[in-house]
Amino acid sequence: MSKLRRAFLPSPALSLSLAGIFQDGRSTAASGEVETVEISSENSGAGKYRSDEEEEEKHIIDECDDDDENCINGGEKKTKKKRKKYHRHTPEQITEMEALFKESPHPDENQRLQLSKQLGLHPRQVKFWFQNRRTQIKAIQERHENSVLKTEMDKLRDENKVLRETLKSPSCPNCGFATTSGKESITAATDEQRLRIENATLKTEVEKLRSIIGKSSQGTSPNTSSCSPPGNINDQENRSSFDFNTGNIGLERLRVKDTVKSALNELIKMATHREPLWVPSYETGREILNYDEYTKQFGNENYYNKMQPNKSIEASKDSAIIFVDLLWLVRSFMDANRWQELFPCLISSASTVDVICNGEGENGDGAVHLMFAEIQMLTPMVATREMYFFRHCKKVSTYQWAIVDVSIDEDNIDASSQKCRKRPSGCIIEDKSNGHCKVTWVEHIECQKIPIHSLYRSIVNKGLAFGARHWICTLQQQCERLVFHVATNVPVKDSSGVDTLAGRKSILTLSQRMSWSFCRAIGGSRRILWKKIVSKTGDDIRVSLRNNLNEQGEPIGTILSAVSSVWLPLSHHALFDFLRDENRRNEWDIMSNGSTVHSTVNLAKGQDRGNAVTVMDMKGEEQSVLVLQDSCTNAYESMVVYAPVDIKGLQSVMTGCDSSKIPVLPSGFAIISDGIESRPFVFTSTRQDEKSTDGGSLLTVAFQILISNATSAELSMDSVDSVNTLISCTLQNIKRSLHCED
Repeated sequence: MSKLRRAFLPSPALSLSLAGIFQDGRSTAASGEVETVEISSENSGAGKYRSDEEEEEKHIIDECDDDDENCINGGEKKTKKKRKKYHRHTPEQITEMEALFKESPHPDENQRLQLSKQLGLHPRQVKFWFQNRRTQIKAIQERHENSVLKTEMDKLRDENKVLRETLKSPSCPNCGFATTSGKESITAATDEQRLRIENATLKTEVEKLRSIIGKSSQGTSPNTSSCSPPGNINDQENRSSFDFNTGNIGLERLRVKDTVKSALNELIKMATHREPLWVPSYETGREILNYDEYTKQFGNENYYNKMQPNKSIEASKDSAIIFVDLLWLVRSFMDANRWQELFPCLISSASTVDVICNGEGENGDGAVHLMFAEIQMLTPMVATREMYFFRHCKKVSTYQWAIVDVSIDEDNIDASSQKCRKRPSGCIIEDKSNGHCKVTWVEHIECQKIPIHSLYRSIVNKGLAFGARHWICTLQQQCERLVFHVATNVPVKDSSGVDTLAGRKSILTLSQRMSWSFCRAIGGSRRILWKKIVSKTGDDIRVSLRNNLNEQGEPIGTILSAVSSVWLPLSHHALFDFLRDENRRNEWDIMSNGSTVHSTVNLAKGQDRGNAVTVMDMKGEEQSVLVLQDSCTNAYESMVVYAPVDIKGLQSVMTGCDSSKIPVLPSGFAIISDGIESRPFVFTSTRQDEKSTDGGSLLTVAFQILISNATSAELSMDSVDSVNTLISCTLQNIKRSLHCED
């Protein structure tokens, strides 16, 4: 059963907790119990302290008169010798200086002078007291940061120890008995190295998040505004990391609430206003944001003029009626795992970094989460977009909810990734009764300009690749799939080959897992190390290796992935229909080797006939192979994903058995339009050829092959040559069948 229909475990979030210097609005140094330590921060490092006697000896020197013979002797200045004076600040003086410190840790000269007169102190004493206080805070902060990092490293070290012990005595997943191998030591060393790299990556992510949050914070005020009920304020264990503010690190809850509230107001206007804010394009039918009007309405008149030349803006809006329950959709957006499953083609990875506010009621009205997402295209030729943002859900009216995203400052993100920020974006969800909702989507992104492969330059630069239409078409398709998964009244012509409802659900669940695995394997994520080779036809091929140690659902061993993307002068719907047609499979599938292909199972999973799951029986001269195929299509994107499956395993799934342990290694195709509007040069009532009226398509072909049952195998030239031949011949066959060889 899909994760969307199960109870979800909370996703692990990176800890950003930093201990506060102030607790419950009071200083850690209780009034009247703290001795003043006068230290000049310009001459002292963090953690260096002097006694009052030492500071008085260094700093308190009485002024000398010009005619004082003890001060001037023979043109040489000498320090007047006086008895050392000792001074301890009274509790009242400490209280007053603490109060000013909370408001202004760096008081100017006028503030210090006024405070010294009020307290009866020398201005220099006030100055040194503030320097000492700032140095104290810095030392406490550094000690706590070191403690937090030590705790995190201890946890990682313990996890590594457990994993290494497991690798030293591996066991068979089927029988449970220990296994031995001549390459056991090599495998353990390789796995240990991989774990060390993963630990280093996690540590880097922690430091990135701390830098981001520290840059976003303003001031050092210890007062925070909590979204939680009053009874939870003193519950240390249940506090969010944003409850703590330390020096310049931390983000005030009140400021976060103001940020998301402002973003919500902007999203509502962006979603509901039309002209002159949004201007319809008569060529493409899309709505285009009028930036001049935008800057006037939202008070950023100089924003776009001051933008750096290496930044670009993408803005888009779209809407659709979707068959889905409103509150279920709201909860899915606020759950990182369920949100990722709703958009498998778009989201490579997602996580909830921190929960700022849980909201009210069971639906979390007013909740605010800090989230991370890696947004992808189904090709390794386009780098993924990594972004951190606040997500806020709010009940706008009786029948409307809003989901708004707005980014924090990401200037400290690793420069090797594409920097992206979400300006107020999201969707307005309106209940239309009978299980239907109207979803209006606004996507407003600020991106760093990076080189883009020529094939995808047009569709990315026009904002189509990651725009609102892509998101809403995917959402519409996935919600249809969920409806058909539980439907009991699907027509017989759209549900053949499976006798029971349980069997139908198991097949749909297996195909769904297969497609999600395909999407994760072919994106441009930094987690996947792609190596470029040149195919025999001159096209670029990307190859990568991954080791599956114990993940269920895929074969155990070393898996080779190979992906290539090409342009074809056909509409993406025409290309999709050709690739999913079982009667024409022999025209491109070199693995079929002349086998006869017959469909034994056909299950609809959407209103479009192209959204279907089929089981094909490929009978050859020597053996018969069952192939499970999942076809998906919408107005933006199409996919054909398939994998050979074990006959006995698939038969058990068709009777309703659990499909989670059936191993599948999917290959297939991803198809999108090229983003270039192509129209004929003349107008006529005769239907124009598809090649000229609908533009071209970008086809990504991907194969995954188990090259070894061992998890320590390396990429060999034979494997590269084999996959090169496989992709080259497949592309040649497709072009030949569709008359696109030129």
